[in-house]
Amino acid sequence: MNRRALHTAAALLAAVSLLVTLRTGVEERAVALAFGMLVAVGELARWNGPGLREAAPLGAAGSLAYALLGEHAGHPTHHGVAQAVSVVATASLLGSVPHLARGRAPVLDHLVRRVLAVGFAAVCFQPLYNHGAFDRWRGPLYALLLLALLVLTVLCDAVVAAALARSRTGWPYAPLLRDELRAVPGIGSAVCATGAVMALAVAVVGLWALPVFSVPLLLTQLSLRRYAAVRATYRQTIASLARATEIAGYTPAGHARRVAALSQAVGRDLGLSEPELTVLEYAALMHDIGQLSLVDPVPAGATAGLPAAEQRRIALLGGAVVRQTGASAQVATVVERQADPYPEQPVAARIVRVVNAYEEKVREAGPGGPLTALEELRLGTGGEYAPDVVEALARVLSGGCLGLPYLAQGWVTHG
Repeated sequence: MNRRALHTAAALLAAVSLLVTLRTGVEERAVALAFGMLVAVGELARWNGPGLREAAPLGAAGSLAYALLGEHAGHPTHHGVAQAVSVVATASLLGSVPHLARGRAPVLDHLVRRVLAVGFAAVCFQPLYNHGAFDRWRGPLYALLLLALLVLTVLCDAVVAAALARSRTGWPYAPLLRDELRAVPGIGSAVCATGAVMALAVAVVGLWALPVFSVPLLLTQLSLRRYAAVRATYRQTIASLARATEIAGYTPAGHARRVAALSQAVGRDLGLSEPELTVLEYAALMHDIGQLSLVDPVPAGATAGLPAAEQRRIALLGGAVVRQTGASAQVATVVERQADPYPEQPVAARIVRVVNAYEEKVREAGPGGPLTALEELRLGTGGEYAPDVVEALARVLSGGCLGLPYLAQGWVTHG
């Protein structure tokens, strides 16, 4: 599945559904309007910060609830697949207009996921329900059926989300899908539970259930915003600490940032998960912080050419500083062990060591620096550098990581 194919499929589904709905008319207009307003409000309140799998959980829950709605206040509903997709697509688009106008995070992939997820859920439920296939499923069994369909829909949405991210960034599909699936028990479970409860409650008590069951998910979304804000502040603090070596003149300007960016690209190529990539980023940003404890600075901050014992001493000093900053023990361990023999290192420490050495060797090599630096690293794979990490670095620099093409083109121009 590529990005263009998914976009085309979602656009066709939305267009055909809208045409069918306009031709046949809107069933239960009050219900359609209420769910449309709920979805639009959920999209308006969506969070555009990084690190959140579902930016608009209220909009997602409302969309899925409408797709799986069979009754309203004890009376059967007659909206089908086309109307469910039309209402959700229109409301999602209206709710996304302010985000598009302000030039915030890309919205198109988000809308594609929403349309395809609702279409999948509605196709699985509406035709069978309207033909009486679920008549014998009453009480708890019916609730379990809705929940099972929602879980299946969320899993399919994870597959689509990973495919879109793969086409957009060029990162390996397997770790992207793994990260999406890992997020399902978190916000995914809240969306599933709220969507099922909304559909069941509206079937019994009517539309008054929508505002009642929207409040918990709105509070959850507020908590996610606060978590994302705290995480962003923490990252800014780490980045500021990493610049201390540059401000003091121990390392070239931008060195820590470049090592962190390239380390993340290599980590993605090797299939690291999102939490592992976060640890890798923080460790790469602070990998040189131990040099602040040196009386005599290392020329140009190039520690890769120092004796092994001196490299380990600086790494241990750096790990001690990182622990005092309050960073996680995992980050400190990576910083401490970046100078150990690579068979004894964690993967993140292997990556930081290789990328740091590459960046230093590029500065020293002059014209043809990237090729010369890679060749030197390959010659050092017998004892100093992990061969798989060196080869992953080569793939990234040759354009294997589409998310960071500038690294391969202009790395030697920095510093």
